[in-house]
This record gives sequence, structure tokens and C-alpha cells, in this order.
Amino acid sequence: MRFLRYITSKCDNYLREYTPTLHQRAPAFVQLTRLDKPIGVFLLLWPTLGALWIAAQGFPGFKLLIIFLLGTWLMRSAGCAINDYADADFDGDVLRTEARPIVTGKISRKEALLTFLLLSALGFVLLLFTNLLTIQMSFFAVFVAALYPFMKRYTHLPQLVLGIAFSCGILMAFTAARGELPAEAWLLFVANCLWTVAYDTQYAMVDREYDLRIGVKSTAILFGSADRVIIATLQGMYLLAMLLAAAQFQLGVWVYLGLAVALGLFVWQWQITKTRSPEDCFKAFLNNHRVGAAVFAGILTHFLLN
Repeated sequence: MRFLRYITSKCDNYLREYTPTLHQRAPAFVQLTRLDKPIGVFLLLWPTLGALWIAAQGFPGFKLLIIFLLGTWLMRSAGCAINDYADADFDGDVLRTEARPIVTGKISRKEALLTFLLLSALGFVLLLFTNLLTIQMSFFAVFVAALYPFMKRYTHLPQLVLGIAFSCGILMAFTAARGELPAEAWLLFVANCLWTVAYDTQYAMVDREYDLRIGVKSTAILFGSADRVIIATLQGMYLLAMLLAAAQFQLGVWVYLGLAVALGLFVWQWQITKTRSPEDCFKAFLNNHRVGAAVFAGILTHFLLN
């Protein structure tokens, strides 16, 4: 609680100092937190909601639903802020990121860091309405989320770190709904990690040319010419892990239909990325929103009809 009071005090001082100009720079903060690009929220939200429904064996109740909806939005936005803080020295050299607000001077690195801390603190407040185990797990989740953007300096596997960060909500959904973490929940965790590495590799393929030039590491660089084959393998492993999870949780035919739709979308991604052009790789990445929606729709329909 002392840490929370410290963060609150810092953010209060910041707001007092900058409130007269914040409304003028609101578009820059929207850009910083990617509110204008909700794809990241969806990619984080679908598997988390799916886990929440499975953990509660149906509708989890409005309290938990609101906590996880708002928490997902807050933490994805916080993650974007710390990502831009970490990448401030690189973004100006990459075509896709050269207009980000820190690069253009619309927002300072200090403001981006304070934005991360403020949004994380708000997310923590939401979790105070759950239970102790979920609160304890949130510290690890925030740590991994903050660690991810710095890992591309040291390892070619930052996408794996992102996969762990994006999958913590699955485990927290179970602890919030059940007060415990069953072993089967780890199947969903592993599945989501595999899927995240696959689609974030597609995302990294967009910037591969620039990353090679500036020395940033990624799985897209690590996989090289085998990138599409490894992505397809990861996607296949994701589907297998989800099938095992569906069997463990005794989910029905609607979930299998959702996974069949996901398979069809993966095939489409395989086809469109043949040229490896940045535009097509980005389209494939965005398509994963539909993958997550299809799988969640299958889970939701299962519980609605049973």
C-alpha cells in the first residue's frame, strides 16, 4: 500500500503541474496508449474472457466482467506507454514508429513512464475487489509487462516474454473466479503463449529490415527464412493445446467449431504471407483478432447452450 500511495502522490503532482496543457495534448496521449489502435486490447481480451467464462463455468458476474474488461484496457495501455518509453531511442529509425509522440517531442519519456505507473496503479485498484491470490499474481504480471520492451536488446525471444505477459490474465481469471489455480488452467496459458509468439512474430516481420539495421532482436530475425514454417508450427501447437484444454474442461462441439474457424484463418495467414511483404505480414497479424474472437465465441456459445 505504501507503493500505491507513492505512485498516487507522484501522479497527483504531475496532474497539478500539467493539467492546463493536458487537454491540448490529449491526442498525443491517445497515440501513446494506442486508444486509436485497439487491436492489442482485443488480442489480450479474447483469451482472458474465454478463461474467465471457463473458470466460472458460465457468466462470471458483472463485477468480475467489469474488472477484467477495464483491467485489460488499462494494462494494455500501460504496456504501450512503457514500450514507447523503452524504445524512444529506436522508434525514430523505424518507418512504422517514427511518428510516435515521444519521437516527435509531443510527450516526454518522463510523462510516458508516469502514464505507465498511473495506469498500472488504476489496474491494481480494480484487483483490490478480487482476492489476495489474484492481487499477488498481478505483481508478476506487471513486472513481465514492464520487462518485455527491454528484452529486445538482449534476446531474440522478446515475443516469448510478451506471450507470458499476455497470458497472465488467463491465470488471474481462474484465481479471481475460483480462488485457486487448477492445473488445467496452465494448458490455456501455454496455448496462449504459443499463439502470441506466432502473431507477434508476424508483427516483427513488418519491421525486420529496420531491426536488423539498428540492432534490435526478435523472433522474426531468429527464425529467418523458416519464419512462416515456425509460425505455422506454433499455430498448430496452439490448436493442439486448446483441444487438450477443451477435453480437460469438458467443453463441447461449439468450442471445436471455433477452433476449426481459427484453423481456417491460420491457413489464410499462411497464404497471405508468402511474399513476406510488410503490408501482408501486418494484415496477417491483424487477422489474429478474428482468431481470438472465433475461439471465444465457441466458448461463450458452449456455456449459453448448456
